[in-house]
Amino acid sequence: MFIVGLTGGIATGKSTVCEVFREHGIPVIDADDAARKVVEPGKPAWHKIKKEFGDDVFQSDGHLDRVKLGDHIFNDIEKRKKLNAITHPDIYKEIIWQAFKYFFQGHSFIVMDLPLLFETGKMLGYLYKIIVVTCEEDLQLQRLMERSGFTEAKAKLRISAQMPLDKKIENANFVIENSSSQQDMREQTVRIINLLKSSKHHWRLRFILGLCCTVLLASTYWLKNKTKGSITMS
Repeated sequence: MFIVGLTGGIATGKSTVCEVFREHGIPVIDADDAARKVVEPGKPAWHKIKKEFGDDVFQSDGHLDRVKLGDHIFNDIEKRKKLNAITHPDIYKEIIWQAFKYFFQGHSFIVMDLPLLFETGKMLGYLYKIIVVTCEEDLQLQRLMERSGFTEAKAKLRISAQMPLDKKIENANFVIENSSSQQDMREQTVRIINLLKSSKHHWRLRFILGLCCTVLLASTYWLKNKTKGSITMS
């Protein structure tokens, strides 16, 4: 099984692209979903956030208020680094665990929706291909304001906190331009899906893994018999 990383900017349409992958039977691991899971009340990251940022960033029912927390960290790079240090280890554990489950289910490849793929760089070494979803800057700003209710100033601040889209595109294997119609986006996505499905890369990975397992089992068997032989001789 190989892993395809999908990233882009906030409000460029990554989630919509992921839905097309799911419609074609391809598992998608969403880092944002994992991020929500690891900060549920009582989880280790929840306690660390409470200790670091106080009660102000929590709702009355104990759940994290992501909007209030976002206001804190997007205005202060040091606070953003502290939050990432708290949550990222648990997030990556969660998505890697999900990837292992899909591997044992026999999927040839999966997609990881990683909004901060290039900003953190942590998953780059595990990815076979990278897809960047992009759109025109004015459209991105408009979508974010409509989706979140942010003012223009706040929306621009959120966008500027991420790596510029043109820099992400430079490091992509595939680019989905999502400034036009839904149909156009779907057609671009399906073309990429067909290319990925035609890849034989997953067979090479399975062969290497199988070879490693065979060597490990053979070594274990050899050591076991050597130990047994030594005991018998003595």
